[in-house]
Amino acid sequence: MTEQHRSTTPEGTRAGEHAGKVAVVTGASTGIGEATVRELRRAGWTVYAVARRAERLEELARQTGAIAAPCDITSDADVDALRGQVLEEQGRVDALLNISGGARGTDWVADARTEDWEWMYQVNVIGTMRLTRAFLPALRENGEGTVLNLTSLAAHRTYEGGGGYNAAKFAERAMTEALRLEEAEHNVRVVEIAPGLVQTPEFSLNRLGGDEQAAEKVYAGVEKPLTSEDVARVCAFAVNLPHHVDLDTVTIKPVAQAAPHKLLRR
Repeated sequence: MTEQHRSTTPEGTRAGEHAGKVAVVTGASTGIGEATVRELRRAGWTVYAVARRAERLEELARQTGAIAAPCDITSDADVDALRGQVLEEQGRVDALLNISGGARGTDWVADARTEDWEWMYQVNVIGTMRLTRAFLPALRENGEGTVLNLTSLAAHRTYEGGGGYNAAKFAERAMTEALRLEEAEHNVRVVEIAPGLVQTPEFSLNRLGGDEQAAEKVYAGVEKPLTSEDVARVCAFAVNLPHHVDLDTVTIKPVAQAAPHKLLRR
C-alpha cells in the first residue's frame, strides 16, 4: 500500500486539524496495527508505534514518521516506561488504540492447552488492561481522550475450536463495555471495533503453529476477505470523528461472510 492512499478523516475535516494530537497504537509491527499507524499519520497525528519487534517499528517509523516505541505489553515495567516516554516527550495523549492481540490453537475445550489459553489472556485481556490503566490518568486529564479496543467477531459469537480465543475476546469486550460506563463521567470515549474474517496471514500462522498450508486454507475461495487496511480505515475514522461521537461497537465483515457460520467460498 502506498503512502498516497487517501487519508481516513470524516467528511468536512482536514488532515491538518489532527496535527498535534498524540496516539499510542499497539500491535504496530504488522497487520491491522501497522496499517492503523499509517492511517493516523496520514491524518496528521503524532503516533507512537508499539510492539516488541524493534526492527519492524524502525522501518515503519522511517516510512511514515511515526515514533518507534518497542514495548512488551505483557510487562508492567515496559508499559510504565512507555507511558513515561510518551508523557515526557509530548505532555499529553489523545488516543490509545489497543490493536495488539492474537489467537493460538484451534483445540476444543476438552483438549485445551493451558499455555495457549494463558498466552491469549495475557495478550488480549491483561495486555489491554495494562495499557489502558497506564494511560487513563492522562486521557482523563486531556478532557477528550479516546480508548479504542480491537476485539473480534469472536467476541460476539462462539464456534467450535474457538473456545480459548472466544473466551479471551469476550473478556476484552466485557472490559471495554465496563470501561465505557466507568469513564463516561471523565469524557473518555470508548470504542470497540470487532472485525470478522481479515486476511492477515501472520495472525493465522501464529494461531496454526506456523503451518502455511493450513493458514492459506483459512482464506481459500473467499473472493474478498477484509484486509488490514480496511479495518485500519475504520479505526482511524472512529478516532478522527468529533469527540462527542462514539461509534461504541462496530462489527465489520466482508460481504462474503454473511454471518459467522455462513462464509461463501467459490
